[in-house]
Amino acid sequence: MNSLVLAQQTGLLASASSYGDFGGTGAFGGILAAFGVSGGVVGFIVYVAVAIGLWKTFSKAGLPGILGIIPIINIIFLLKVARMSFWFALLYIVPIVNVILLIVVAIKVGRNFGHGGAFSFFMLWLLAPIGYLIVGFGGDRYQPETR
Repeated sequence: MNSLVLAQQTGLLASASSYGDFGGTGAFGGILAAFGVSGGVVGFIVYVAVAIGLWKTFSKAGLPGILGIIPIINIIFLLKVARMSFWFALLYIVPIVNVILLIVVAIKVGRNFGHGGAFSFFMLWLLAPIGYLIVGFGGDRYQPETR
């Protein structure tokens, strides 16, 4: 008789099946996979909502709406909607400055559509999918501020 079979029969060698799923990572891996798939689906839904809102917002501002779909181009053309120079787009690559720039752009875009700073900060920066849908599909008119 084979020594491996003998060791298994006597209980000296534990089989892989006695550990369930080879170390207990199967359930955890399944949970992570579910979050990964659902996170990807939720991320895609949020992106589609932002793209639709930006399409309508750009159309109201006199820009081609399709620019709202293209990921990096849309934040660059938000500078134009905010009536800021395109040179500010270089600040998007600086780590902490880019967050401050996004807040400033959101506030200026909100002002150009007749909203105050609180709406712009909370709805156009923190809750951008909802905010840009409100600006895009609402009765707001694009009236850019003069410098």
